[in-house]
Amino acid sequence: MDTAGRTAGKATRELRTIEVPRGLAGVVVTDTRLGDVRGREGFYHYRQYSAVELAEKRTFEDVWHLMLEGALPDAAQRAAFAARTAPRRRLPAEVAALLPAIAKATAEGSVFDGLRVVLPLIGASGGFRPLYDTAPDRRIEDAITVSAAVPTVLAALHRLRRGLTPVEPRDDLPYAANYLYMLNGAEPDPARARAVEQYLISTVDHGFNASTFTARVIASTGADLASAVVGALGALSGPLHGGAPSRALDTLDAIGSPDRADPWIRERVLAGERIMGFGHPVYRTEDPRSRMLRTIAEGFGGPLVELAVVVERRIIDILEELKPGRQLHTNVEYYAGVVMELAGLPRDMFTPTFAAARVVGWSANILEQAADSKIIRPSARYVGAPPPQPVPEI
Repeated sequence: MDTAGRTAGKATRELRTIEVPRGLAGVVVTDTRLGDVRGREGFYHYRQYSAVELAEKRTFEDVWHLMLEGALPDAAQRAAFAARTAPRRRLPAEVAALLPAIAKATAEGSVFDGLRVVLPLIGASGGFRPLYDTAPDRRIEDAITVSAAVPTVLAALHRLRRGLTPVEPRDDLPYAANYLYMLNGAEPDPARARAVEQYLISTVDHGFNASTFTARVIASTGADLASAVVGALGALSGPLHGGAPSRALDTLDAIGSPDRADPWIRERVLAGERIMGFGHPVYRTEDPRSRMLRTIAEGFGGPLVELAVVVERRIIDILEELKPGRQLHTNVEYYAGVVMELAGLPRDMFTPTFAAARVVGWSANILEQAADSKIIRPSARYVGAPPPQPVPEI
């Protein structure tokens, strides 16, 4: 056997002896400059900045600039970036004309279904080329086009599904305020717009979750940016990933009042049912996003917030009593649902709104992956019947 053959044989044997955890948990697949999640500390960051501190102190456009360009903008750069991104909110006329038919065709599903149809059309209309064949500057422009268009598409499809006329975007409104304006047809209250903006900032990126990894796998093939985002959307649509903040609100609706919390919670826990809004595959302490959103919700006040705070405490206490050592804490879904409800977002738009933020993080990951020409191509361990078996004759 020649040297190449011996090397290949050795590599094959090594692959067969590698122990890989289910779901690739903890496996490092690449290096990134975009951020990380430190689950045991309850901390995550975008580049070198705390994501929560960014949500508290900066605008969505600032964080968008940070993720794409690598630095937070100063005042002049902020204005220039807003002028660069706001006009991209308008859909190409040929794409906008198809929205009523797409809304009708996907009426039995989610607006996600329509969004996954529209984004490839935007890419084709905009002349998106494979990332492999596209210069870095053009890749960034494609990323801006997709990220700016997503809120417009979501709002338009939502309104069309309800027999309403889509609302044209406004260049003078910030990203979050414009999104609420397009959804509801009225300029939003500044406090509510800011609450949604902070939620959007807090969900831009969150490590190598399933949708981000999917986007990077597709980008590693050299496919166009819209295709990679559509793949990420497909991953996010799964109930084990995207979650559903509205389900946490359903829990509060079912409980109704603080005096009903204990019996309702105990019954579910003892029956082995999952309580939505609690537990996270990475965090072993309180989800920092939940902590921030609780503060925002408490700023609004009112019966819903009071109930949410009481129920949260009782769920944590009862879980600790009945499931000691599990360390189940509130995750982002719980107070995200409360904040979005108070901000006037329809419940069926909670998870799509999550996507309106995460598309910026996906795009940044796609751009980073596109700079590396190595295709992501892992191996699988074959566990079927030993080959080769004789092929039976008929």
